[in-house]
Amino acid sequence: MMSRRGDEEGNRRVSPRALTIAGSDSGAGAGIQADLKTFAALEVYGLSAITAITAQNTRSVYAAYELPVELIEAQIDAVLEDIGADAAKTGMLASPQIIEAVAGRVRKWNLRLVVDPVMRAKSGDALLQSDAVQALRSQLLPLAEVITPNLPEAEILVGGPIDTLEDMREAARRIHALGVQHVVVKGGHSSGEPIDVYFDGQQFVELRSQRIKTAHTHGTGCTFSAAITALLARGLPVEKAVAGAKRYITEAIRQAPGIGHGHGPVEHFWQWRQLATSTDAGSEGLIGAS
Repeated sequence: MMSRRGDEEGNRRVSPRALTIAGSDSGAGAGIQADLKTFAALEVYGLSAITAITAQNTRSVYAAYELPVELIEAQIDAVLEDIGADAAKTGMLASPQIIEAVAGRVRKWNLRLVVDPVMRAKSGDALLQSDAVQALRSQLLPLAEVITPNLPEAEILVGGPIDTLEDMREAARRIHALGVQHVVVKGGHSSGEPIDVYFDGQQFVELRSQRIKTAHTHGTGCTFSAAITALLARGLPVEKAVAGAKRYITEAIRQAPGIGHGHGPVEHFWQWRQLATSTDAGSEGLIGAS
C-alpha cells in the first residue's frame, strides 16, 4: 500500500504525514495530544485514531474508557484510505483485543510502525492490562520498525531486571529477537547517567544527554516516539531519526513550562518559541531536518 497518493503528488506538494494510534489525555501532556503537538512542531501533518479516552491531569488518571474495536479500526481505515501516512506510531493499546485489531490494520495498510509500549502513566496508573503483554510481544512487535521501551517496560518485555548498561544491551538483543527491527531501550529511569541504548541488530549506539532535574516529564515517552515517527515520515534514516528525537525531547524537557501541580508536560514547541524571539531565526533549521 502506497503511503503517498500519486494523483496528489502530480498536482501539488504533499506534506509528510504521520498517524498516531493511542489514547486521549484530557490534560494534553501525553497520548494523542502530545503526539499531535510533536508532529506539528516537526512540520508533519498529524492524523489520529483514538483507542481510549482518559480523564487525567498532571497528578493522576481518574478514569479510562476503551473505545470499541470496530471504531478504532474505522478511524484508521478512514484516514488512511483518503489521506495516507508515511509513518505511524502506537501508544496506549489497553487490551489484547485492541492490540490484535491494530496489528491487523498495520498489516492491511503496510504501515511503517513505531511502538511506544505504554504500560503505565507517569502517575503510576496502569494503562495496559496484564494479559495484553503477550499479545504485544507476539502480534505487534514483529510488525514494528522501532520500539522505544523505558526500563520498567523493557523489564516486563524481557521478564527480568535491568540494572546495568550491559543489561540494557542484552534487553535490546532479546527485544530485537521478537521481530522488531530497531530497539531503543531508554535509560531515563536509571539511577545513573540517562543513557539510551539503540540497537539495529548489528551495532549498538549509546545516546547520552544531561539529566535534567525536573518533575515536568509527563508525556516524555509519547513525545520521543512521536518525534521518531515524524522524522521517519520526513524521510530520515532510522538512526538519524532516533538521534534527532533524542535532541528534541531533551530540549523539550529542559524548557518545560511548569503546568499543573504534579508531573507537568514538556514544551513541545520550544523551537518555535526560540524562532519567535531570535533576530536571526531564519538561519536556524528544525532538529533533524538536514
